[in-house]
Amino acid sequence: MKTGGSETQFVTFALGSEVFAVPVSVVREILDHEEVFRIPSGPAYLLGLRNVRGQGVPVIDLRLRLGLSKTEPTPHTRVLVVDVPVAGRVLTLGLVADRVFEVAAFTSDQIETAPDIGVAWNSDYIEGVVRRDASFAVIISLARLLTETEVVALAATQGKAQAA
Repeated sequence: MKTGGSETQFVTFALGSEVFAVPVSVVREILDHEEVFRIPSGPAYLLGLRNVRGQGVPVIDLRLRLGLSKTEPTPHTRVLVVDVPVAGRVLTLGLVADRVFEVAAFTSDQIETAPDIGVAWNSDYIEGVVRRDASFAVIISLARLLTETEVVALAATQGKAQAA
C-alpha cells in the first residue's frame, strides 16, 4: 500500500453492494433511519423532512439520486446528516445509506480519478476512487451531486421548515 501524500478521513457506507465515501469533515452525525414528513410534488429522490435537533433537514434517497433502485429500509439503514458547502452557503441534508461501515483514512496518492470508460456518462459527482482489497470505494463530491436548481429548491424547502 502507498503511504505518501496527505491523509484525509472519510465515512464509508454502502448503497447495495457498492461502497461510497464522504469526508468526515462534512458529516454532522449519523442517525438511525426513521420515517420522514413527506413533501408533496418534490423530486422522487427527496424523501421528505426530518427533525434533527430542532432543524428541518431534507432527506435524500441517495440510491435514487445516483440512478439506483429505491432504498428498502432495513435495521442497518442509516441517515448521514451532512453540511454541504454549495453556492456560497451551507446546505444541511440527510443522506440515506443502506449501511454505514467505518471512518477510513485515505492518502491523496491512494485516490484515483474517475475511470474513463470511453463514453459520456455522468461522473461529475465522483471525486475519486480508492482501491480497497478486492473492491473499490467511490468518493462522492456532495457539492457536485446536486444541480444548482436542486440546491436552491432544497435550500428553500429547508428554509420553509425552519420558519414553520
